Amino acid sequence: MLPMDPTKKLSLNRRITNGDLVIVYERYDSMKPVRVSENGVLQNRFGVFKHSDWLGKPFGSKVFSSKGGFVYLLAPTPELWTLVLSHRTQILYIADISFVVMYLEIVPGCVVLESGTGSGSLTTSLCVRLHRTGMCTPLIFMNRELHQLGEKEDFERTGLSSLVTVGVRDIQGEGFPDEFIGRADSVFLDLPQPWLAIPSVAKMLQQDGVLCSFSPCIEQVQKSCETLKTYFTDIRTFEVLLHTYEVREGNLGSWQDNDGRLATLKSCKKRQRSTNGLENSSPQTILARRNGEARGHTGYLTFARLKCDI
Repeated sequence: MLPMDPTKKLSLNRRITNGDLVIVYERYDSMKPVRVSENGVLQNRFGVFKHSDWLGKPFGSKVFSSKGGFVYLLAPTPELWTLVLSHRTQILYIADISFVVMYLEIVPGCVVLESGTGSGSLTTSLCVRLHRTGMCTPLIFMNRELHQLGEKEDFERTGLSSLVTVGVRDIQGEGFPDEFIGRADSVFLDLPQPWLAIPSVAKMLQQDGVLCSFSPCIEQVQKSCETLKTYFTDIRTFEVLLHTYEVREGNLGSWQDNDGRLATLKSCKKRQRSTNGLENSSPQTILARRNGEARGHTGYLTFARLKCDI
């Protein structure tokens, strides 16, 4: 990530130095994380890129290969990291993550418990959100799976390891450790049977604390909500759907889906004038269609607030 050292200013204009993590952007659906090394080389379909040519350039720079191809060097923000991280499990994407961060009311200095961390997509965004200049507030999460070694490596790569405490524990069977009773501001669950962990979550949360549970099946949501009623109030479930659009100039008949149907959803005419000042009789058309490759998946986010009498 961008520097989490409180002595350094968070700036997208920071220049690339040896050892930095950079997101190499080829196109919207092709990006990769690269650790910059003075003698390193990146080779792809656009040519050969020497890392030494990147040093000293600001993030966002466009760099060229010896063949004339180019890529962009982007700062590793949480949003971009979500798109390039190693998928050890199914991950949460930007739309769900944004919704979770807002509804869990997360601000710098909060303590968050997370179980079912998987590939760490949400965890990375939470770490950046929890960071306070001059103070590193640990994000504590528990995971019963043995993905933790890969997660630790990723947190080291992104410079977030000082903000995270990693533990392995069967939260559904044992609950969260007693040392966190009454300390958590919010809890996030991504478990196959989240209702089994809800009694423990109620003990961990401070008064007025918030829980979020992510489930891919509505049957899981129904069973969780039944258990939540005993300990929580303001129970709400959301499904977040994200649609992205691709925009280009072209001919209405030239942009079709694989089955031959016209894929254009929206269009507008852009009149052009010729060199003699007269209006061109062949206007350009701006086409926009929904991209079927938007990253996301079906899932339900259930939020609830701890009852005051718990």
